[in-house]
Amino acid sequence: MLGKMFFSVAVFLVAGCHGNFNNEDVPADKAALPGIPVGEVLPAKEGGGDSAVARDRSINENNSYNDIFLDSLDVERFIVKAKLNDTVATAMRAFYNVRNDEYAWFSSAGLIEQSVSFRSLYSSENDADLFNKSLEDRLDALRTGRHDIVQGKDPATIETELEITERFIQYAKRNYADMGIALTALGTYIPAKKRGIVDFANVVLASNSINNHYAALNESYRLLKIPLQQYSAIEQSGGWGMIPAAGKGYQVGVSRPAIALIKKRLQMTGELAGRDTSDLFDAVLENAVKVYQFNHGFDTSGVVTKALIKDMNISVLARMEQLIINMQRMRWMPVHPDGLLIIVNIPEFEVYVDSNKNVLFQMDVVVGAEGHNTTMFSGNVSQVVFSPYWNIPPSIVRKEVLPGMRRERDYLGKRHMEITGREGGLPVVRQRPGPDNALGKIKFLFPNNFNIYMHDTPEKVFFTKSERDLSHGCIRLSNAPEMAYFLLRNDASWPREKMDSAMNSGRQQFVKLSPPVPVIITYYTAWVDNKGVLHFAGDIYQHDRQMAPKMFMDPQ
Repeated sequence: MLGKMFFSVAVFLVAGCHGNFNNEDVPADKAALPGIPVGEVLPAKEGGGDSAVARDRSINENNSYNDIFLDSLDVERFIVKAKLNDTVATAMRAFYNVRNDEYAWFSSAGLIEQSVSFRSLYSSENDADLFNKSLEDRLDALRTGRHDIVQGKDPATIETELEITERFIQYAKRNYADMGIALTALGTYIPAKKRGIVDFANVVLASNSINNHYAALNESYRLLKIPLQQYSAIEQSGGWGMIPAAGKGYQVGVSRPAIALIKKRLQMTGELAGRDTSDLFDAVLENAVKVYQFNHGFDTSGVVTKALIKDMNISVLARMEQLIINMQRMRWMPVHPDGLLIIVNIPEFEVYVDSNKNVLFQMDVVVGAEGHNTTMFSGNVSQVVFSPYWNIPPSIVRKEVLPGMRRERDYLGKRHMEITGREGGLPVVRQRPGPDNALGKIKFLFPNNFNIYMHDTPEKVFFTKSERDLSHGCIRLSNAPEMAYFLLRNDASWPREKMDSAMNSGRQQFVKLSPPVPVIITYYTAWVDNKGVLHFAGDIYQHDRQMAPKMFMDPQ
């Protein structure tokens, strides 16, 4: 489904290198960053020369995107301590002036989604030797640990916030300068203030140089503007009416008053052509229902069920909210790289192998169950492992293996597991290669901080389900051998027969990919495919639901 939505795809996450980059000056009169924030125009400059940015004093705890604030002196102390040059110091002051000292990367609940996104992108594009180890350790602790409410006055939180901002500015210097983007325009790249949904849509859809420039740079973002315009027009005309519950469902041959409402609903969003509003469920309507089902992640039965009517009854305002949230995610995507690219869209339960913006093949995947979320990030597939051991994560050892060992004397033996040592007060447990191994016959490694990789699975029955958020966080492939055959297709030392033998040998073997293949794990619940068709998917991890009250005055 995703197809060319991934012209711009990778995921920004925060890793960093504190003050380790060149400090070449960037002219202060460069253009504002495109799409701020999803289209917002910065306040007019006032005082302090050409590079000064007005403080937006309208932002407060009642309308801010994040709910904690710095003291302006915190910024000045950091500038002095970090010995920032004038260009970066000016950008840092502007960043927090336009936010009225609102935190950019934290809320009281912890690191926000954009923090995670920036870390991934930065990690994928920079040498780990440049990273600030202290910051990396803090970010890992924030990601994995359990923490009390974040306090805006906490010195460690202040330091982490400002170090991330400095890295973002340094990143922008290297990546945005050639685009004519001013460093002083970065402060609202993360939204700073709530808006109404209609107001937000109007800002995004406004025809101005900022919006047009950003849409030209980011194809995925540009494509979503088209249905946002359509849905905005529907909202202005009063939206669509509610359809009554379907009882046992509606299908071809049924005649009910609700059928006329279903037809009107599908005509508004384009699945059904023409103006027929009769109450007969005919073959034309069945085809339109199948189109709607496919585009919204349902099985394409052609039958209108209660669940389908519930989905059709989601208001146009709620769909506009969903489009804008996903446009905000897409704004963090760099330009789609040329060559091979592996793309996983978590809510869609699908992986795509893309070459030069064309989908070569795709397959179903299983992703992490809620509570074991698969994380959004970008990296590089560097190795294929045949007949892998499964090194069981400590969390699974603690929650599943140890209780199992207490219940059952031969728990490990029956599951072909073995203890290889102790670490952190827990046994180190692994499962030997074989037909029962949880990773199946193959795994694909892409180094990351989240212990996530793609792998085969012996549990093929999971792929019969339409909703496949069922794993501990890793990505299970429905046809892992096909992925291996493709990735090693140009390696003459690994013909298909040798791969088949290796994946059934029971002996772990590592094969290095040269060059590595970029992989991007996204969380899009709305996107436009390469045929220009809009798709929606379920918010399986509640990321949209968490972002909506931060972005909107009227969350749906």
